[in-house]
Amino acid sequence: MEMSARHFSPLTPYDPQYDPLVASNPGRGRNYAPTYWVGTAGTPPPDDGPILGDTDADVVIVGSGFTGLATALFLAREHGIRATVLEANQSIWGCTSRNGGQGQNASGRLYRSQWIERWGKQTALKLDAEIREGFETFKSLVAQVPCDAQPGGHFYVAHREHKMEFLRNEARTMREVFGYDTRMLSAEDLRANYFNEAEACGAMLEPDGVGVHPLKLAHGYLRMARDLGVKVHPSSPVIGMETRNGVHYLKTPTGTVRARAVGLATGGYTSNGLHKSLDSKIMPILSNSLVTRPLTPEELEATNFRTTTFITDTRTLRFYYRKLPDNRVQIGSRSAITGADAPDPRHMQMLVSGLHRKFPALKGIGIDYSWWGWVDVSHDMMPRVMQPDPKESVFYALGYGGNGVSFSAHAGRRMAERIAGKKSKVFELPIYSSPLPYPNVLNLVESRAFAPFRRLGQRALYHWYHARDERR
Repeated sequence: MEMSARHFSPLTPYDPQYDPLVASNPGRGRNYAPTYWVGTAGTPPPDDGPILGDTDADVVIVGSGFTGLATALFLAREHGIRATVLEANQSIWGCTSRNGGQGQNASGRLYRSQWIERWGKQTALKLDAEIREGFETFKSLVAQVPCDAQPGGHFYVAHREHKMEFLRNEARTMREVFGYDTRMLSAEDLRANYFNEAEACGAMLEPDGVGVHPLKLAHGYLRMARDLGVKVHPSSPVIGMETRNGVHYLKTPTGTVRARAVGLATGGYTSNGLHKSLDSKIMPILSNSLVTRPLTPEELEATNFRTTTFITDTRTLRFYYRKLPDNRVQIGSRSAITGADAPDPRHMQMLVSGLHRKFPALKGIGIDYSWWGWVDVSHDMMPRVMQPDPKESVFYALGYGGNGVSFSAHAGRRMAERIAGKKSKVFELPIYSSPLPYPNVLNLVESRAFAPFRRLGQRALYHWYHARDERR
């Protein structure tokens, strides 16, 4: 009988105050956050238990979320390389088990019009072709895994009337420059035919988008990877990493793994100190989520939820929400600034208030699940899949800024190609040819010791964003 680490490795408690900006590592063997996905995904697939003693591996992937598992899967499937995956806590413990399950035809936080502003039209067109290919990679994996897929695109809702012009411009750019069948919908059309949201002043409907149960999908990645010979070791945090004579030594509490190449896929749970190429390169941002009890027939009629297409609004500190297959509503948005402050009830109350403003008929509805998790935001709002030093066989893929559900699949595929030594013109694109940037504040933040002080700026930005988002 195949044994899972969960059957013989004791769990340590979930830490609701964990903060990757100040903690040296994410712990060891910690239990999952109490998410709806964990509560409804069923029994996790077997893994390979903690590392027990020193061992050798061709390739080590650090992190067992979407990106790490996709990288390992594509290394095995397309390049014949069986990687070893190291996970600090439980398999699929971090971002992948805590997100909103929104698979968008996107990569980072920037819109396509902003791609044109930043890189010019021709590069933007090439980047769009790559992101479209990435969305096809994601859809191909979704088709292989029972994960409660909800296709239908993506509603981008104007939460204030003055945001409609922004959406019209973006829809026009997507149609005329990139060839998407993007449509604008009036508030009346939304309420009559899709969902009755009190705040909505209209919306842009993008044709591409698939909502998923992210943990069921990641369980599928895990099963497929292990079927191809990938080893996945939970409760095996990397507590030290050094390179000697071209060999990487990754130290865990119970053994050291020697490898010729390393892929870093730790997302919002990337600790400063994991590797020099990532120090101060990611700003971890907390996002809160909740899931209601199932809606009654009367509540379904009052909210007129005729669609399962997922939704985001136009706030900078955006809300994201949708109706789940079991008629619950899931909604998420920003949370606390620090991990220490995350459990304060006022952050969850902000989310509940947002739900009530959007759907007044749901005032007082029971909340069955609530949680928070860290999002990996890069300082220029776009992800990277990089080999930061061409002389060192260390690679990373992260910085999705909340759009990692879908693009992580293709990022894993591209990181696998880079690890396998494949060359491609596509690696000339900005997200593949430049490293994650430092924050642009006189380069002071390049010091790891300065990193926590970035929270002061984040707090000020949140106040400004909130004031700007809520003005009429």
